[in-house]
Amino acid sequence: MIWGVLSALGGVGVFLVGMAMLTAGLKGLAGRKMRDVLGRFTNTPLSGAVTGALTTAAIQSSSATTVAAVGFVASGMLTFPQALGIIFGANIGTTMTGWIVATLGFKLDLGTAMLPAVFLGALLHLSGRPQLSRAGLALAGFSLLFIGIDQMKLALAAFEGVVTPTDFPSDTLLGRLELVGIGLLITLVTQSSSAGVATALAALGAGAISFPQAAAMVIGMDVGTTVTALLATVGGGTMARRTGLAHVIYNILTGVLAFFLLGPFSTLVAPLIAEGNGQIALVGFHSMFNALGVLLVLPLARPFARMIEWMVPERAGPLTRGLDPALLSAPRIATEVTVAAVDGLSTALADHLVLKLHGGPPPDALHHSRATLEAALAETQDYLGKIVVPAGAPAIAAQVAGSFHALDHLFRLLYRCDQDDRIEVLSHSGRLRRLRRLLAGGAARHARPDDPEATERMLDRLRAIMREQRKSPRDRLVTEAVHGKIPDEVAHAQITALRWLHRVSYHLWRIRVHQNAVHMSAPAVPLPEEARIDVAQD
Repeated sequence: MIWGVLSALGGVGVFLVGMAMLTAGLKGLAGRKMRDVLGRFTNTPLSGAVTGALTTAAIQSSSATTVAAVGFVASGMLTFPQALGIIFGANIGTTMTGWIVATLGFKLDLGTAMLPAVFLGALLHLSGRPQLSRAGLALAGFSLLFIGIDQMKLALAAFEGVVTPTDFPSDTLLGRLELVGIGLLITLVTQSSSAGVATALAALGAGAISFPQAAAMVIGMDVGTTVTALLATVGGGTMARRTGLAHVIYNILTGVLAFFLLGPFSTLVAPLIAEGNGQIALVGFHSMFNALGVLLVLPLARPFARMIEWMVPERAGPLTRGLDPALLSAPRIATEVTVAAVDGLSTALADHLVLKLHGGPPPDALHHSRATLEAALAETQDYLGKIVVPAGAPAIAAQVAGSFHALDHLFRLLYRCDQDDRIEVLSHSGRLRRLRRLLAGGAARHARPDDPEATERMLDRLRAIMREQRKSPRDRLVTEAVHGKIPDEVAHAQITALRWLHRVSYHLWRIRVHQNAVHMSAPAVPLPEEARIDVAQD
């Protein structure tokens, strides 16, 4: 008896290892394509649900799909109701594992046949070539699923006639509730509803439990995934907590629906069960109540989203609300939301500069205090420092490096904006007023560029103009001060103001250079010799 239990646990363990390897391999193979598909085909909650279901079925990871959805909302690509469609659809996609297990794992004895496939997968994984390595990991994981299922079947076959449905809670209202609790506990222990469903299928095949008992346990396993979702939100940002709460409420409501549908469904599939197809009926029940739950909630996606937003209010500031700690587990997504935050900060700092220059930013521009801007810059820089760039990801490395450079210049620009005495001097002569208007116009265009590359060239020209203006009038001002035509303090103030114009234009240019490079996932172009002198003088 004890050896049978240990063998069954070993089978579950092999299954879990196989799931982890399969998921890791498929996620690696999908890469950015998965995010492109999710972003491209998610225009409404319904299309999001379909896309989320198909993506999750393809990569066998609802958590990866959910993290991608959180990243889309954080970066402003999707609204929260659209993301909810992806999250709900992911629940349907997870049922695909049950279909694979029921149709291939139990109908066909593939365990022994898959042993050579594990060997082949291991060889591919050790090949050293990234794509082959990921494919090998996925193949080995897929093969281990069936080896684990075979182990579970062999172990549970020893209990046939020893453990029967009468050893479990009876098929009554209270008994079903107890079975739901057992299913929930299984998911808490294994941290995988797929492994729990596979165990229920094996027990059903061995006659240890009846169909209604197995179905009640599957309901509990589905609800049990909400605990995993809640744990994943610990320490997360607003979007992660909203996603976790939405997942919990939706799964509980779906579980209640499934509980009341269990009796009618059992009666409906009784002939199928009598023919020995109880396992197909079980995974059909699992998919049915998940799909029905999605169909019922989708028309209410927007009010449901508003309720979740009311229950979990935004805590972060508007400039950093997308920097969710939960996204740090996905470096590519974390980098993308950081890039979006840097873009927002660049716009906010440029608007702040225009206001300092007594210009008028667009009517829709939001005013942020100096303290808010500094805190947002520091928070973004701290978040960026926590991103772990994976090996062999030069595009992510370039984006992270470019974002650090852009933030450095944004900090310096904010410091320049605090030099009110120098800004005030810009109104003391016609030349300085013209240069001030020129700089304000360049900052306004930088804040909302129609053509980022053309804006970069414009800012480079502006920097060159300010550099020339810094040099030629300086000599004239010094000469006038020496001959007593103007006071020394006036000459010094105007020279300092010219230097301020040059430095600010230089920072604007470099910010735009790094932002453009980041969006191209490439390193910024090297500084020309003339600009190197600017850096040395800054």
